[in-house]
Formats: sequence, C-alpha cells, structure tokens
Amino acid sequence: MTVDPYARLGVRRRINAAGALTRLGGAVMAPEVVAAMAEAARASVDIGELQDAASTRIAAATGAEAGMVTTGAAAGLTLATAAAMARFDPARMAALPHADGFPRDILIPRTHRTGYAHALAAAGARLIDIGHNDRGTGAGVRGLEAWEIEAALSPLVAAFGFAANPTTMTDLPTVVAVCRPRGIPVIVDAAAQLPPKENLRRFIALGADLVVFSGGKALGGPQASGILAGRRDLVASALLQQLDMDVSPRTWIPPRLVDGANLRGVPHHGIGRGFKAGKEEIVGLLTALERFVDADVDRDNAALATRLDDIAMAIGDRRGLDVSLVPAQATGRVPVLELSIDPALAGTDAFDLSARLQAGDPPVHLSERHATRGVLTLDPQVLPPEADAPLAAAIRQALQASGANGR
Repeated sequence: MTVDPYARLGVRRRINAAGALTRLGGAVMAPEVVAAMAEAARASVDIGELQDAASTRIAAATGAEAGMVTTGAAAGLTLATAAAMARFDPARMAALPHADGFPRDILIPRTHRTGYAHALAAAGARLIDIGHNDRGTGAGVRGLEAWEIEAALSPLVAAFGFAANPTTMTDLPTVVAVCRPRGIPVIVDAAAQLPPKENLRRFIALGADLVVFSGGKALGGPQASGILAGRRDLVASALLQQLDMDVSPRTWIPPRLVDGANLRGVPHHGIGRGFKAGKEEIVGLLTALERFVDADVDRDNAALATRLDDIAMAIGDRRGLDVSLVPAQATGRVPVLELSIDPALAGTDAFDLSARLQAGDPPVHLSERHATRGVLTLDPQVLPPEADAPLAAAIRQALQASGANGR
C-alpha cells in the first residue's frame, strides 16, 4: 500500500492554478517520466557518457550543435557564463568565481535586468547595464540599438546576457548582428519561453550561442532540471565545469562532447560542481522533452479551454467578479481564465482574495502576475482534472466570505 509522503511529513497538498512555479514544486510529471526516473535510479552509469547521449537528443530538438542537462535554468545561466569566461582553459576554470585576470564582463540591457540575472553574476561575472529603458517603462518607443552595444564593448567583455520574452525578442537580431562578428557569445535566458513548442528551435535559429530552458515547467520534467543548448565548444566547457572531476588524468576518458586536443590539462572540480545533474534528472528530462516534442498542442489546448469553461460556469456569477477565457492564441502559451475583481462591488481586492484562497483547506494558488491591476489568473498548466471542482468551490467560498454574492 502506497503511503502519501506529504501526509507522512505533515505537508499539505495544494491546488496549483498559478502555473508551473518553482515555489510550488514546478511541473506535475507524467507517469512515464516518473517511471523512467525510477528505472534510471536502479543502475550505475558514467555521467559524462549519459550527458553525451543527452546532447544528441537536445541538439535534435533545438537545432543546436550540442546540449546538456542542468539542474534548472538558473544553474544553466551560471554554467553558460562560466563557459563564456573560461572557455577551454583549465586555469580559468579553477579560478572562477575570481575572474579579475581575464574577460568577465557580461553586457545586459536594462530592460533585461531582473532578479534572475543574479545567476549570471554567480559565476564571477560583472554585469554591465547598457541601453535605455524607454520602451520598458512606457516612456518612449525605442528599444536596444546597435550603437549602444558597440559603445559598451571592451576587451573585458566575455558575453552578452539576453532575457527572452515576447517584448524583448525584437532586439535579438540586433544583438546577434553586433556580437557574432566580434566573437562575443550571446546567452539567452528562455527559462519560461515554452510553450510554444517552436521556441525550442527559435533562439538558436536567430543566432544565439547558448540558450537555457527550464526542465521543470512546461517541459514537464523534474523540477531540478533544465537544458543548456548551443555551440559545441561552449556546452563542452560548461559540462567540464559541472562534472565530477576527481579523476586520474592518466585514466580519465573525456566525454565525446569534449575535444581533448583543446585542453592543456585536466580541470579540477569547477564552479558548477554544486549543480551536478543526477542520472535520474537526466533521464527524466529527456523523457519529458520527447513527450513535449511529440505532443498535439492544438488538441491539448482545446481540452484545457473546455475545462476552463466548465470551471467558469462552476464559479458562477458573482458581484464584482468578471471571469473571461483568454485563448492560447492570445497568451502564446496555454488558455487561461482571468478573474477581474472590482473591490467596490466584491468587498475584496485581488491580493486579499488570493491570500484568502491560500489560507483555505486545501490551499489554492492563482497567479498574481496581474494582481496590481485587479486580475488573478487561473493557469491550468499543472492543474490535474480532479482539482477542477474543488478549485471552483474554493473560489466560490472565498468570494462568499468576502461578501461577493451572486448577481
């Protein structure tokens, strides 16, 4: 008889309609992913050889020269930065995060400077803000321009950091056009840019040298997994700085991904050693990636839209609440429900309603991404069908408690 591990630990299960968020455990893995990880756990393998196999499959899915499995997108960004700074120099690998003696500047547009940029700095890089934030703040229409990148170039520049989203993507061709002829790697943070499925190949096709995806969100893989894909030499450097390198130089067999002729010595443990990917995460991520590539997106989104319509009907008419379906074509990802709350009529605002839902039994989470404008978003990305009815009931109860009765 299976024992519920969360019940045994006294941890409550939650209804997650906020999306595949790390703080809520990321994706809910499919049975075949779970089964693949369990089987992988039952054998010993050479992790370098396993990452070679992963590289082949990631390259096929992304159009990149090579790829590797990381322990999340943030780890992928740190490894990408370390690869751009150290390349194939074992002395530089050993020095990181202390990089005063070689190029360590990462150019990053001000519109891309988020809390996630800390993962770039963690490798020992110095982040150099460039450009103006007119478009990002709504103060104007201009985005990043070539001369702004060129003005920031110096011998200390190791790479360019680019945070991808639908708003910033128009700037990527400009970045590539300036950086590629000068040998400056462009690192794209695409952690949350899946779906659509086409984005797996989009960034490499546009000229990115390295691109990072989360494995534990839309891909449906282990939460502690991610993908780093791109140029073979840079991915190989990242892999060298992640692997267990407590090896005898006389007997060490480097992964096929690593061109040993370019190494002047065998590196010691690198800055990515704490980001080691286990055999279970690697196999689970590759299984999830295969499922994602083969999925019928239109069919899946149609099924989600039908469920959301049913949830909206179950919530019913409530004073001060407007519920609307936003189709996948509009979100660029999956269909969602938007719950617009008028505090004057509902007796509560978006943040108070969200707090009340999280304090319930079971706790319920909606996305607060647009809560400042009075909207909570019901994202079904990891919501199991059996949670639909309890979710609608919890929302009705929370509104009832706030005084938002039927119209």
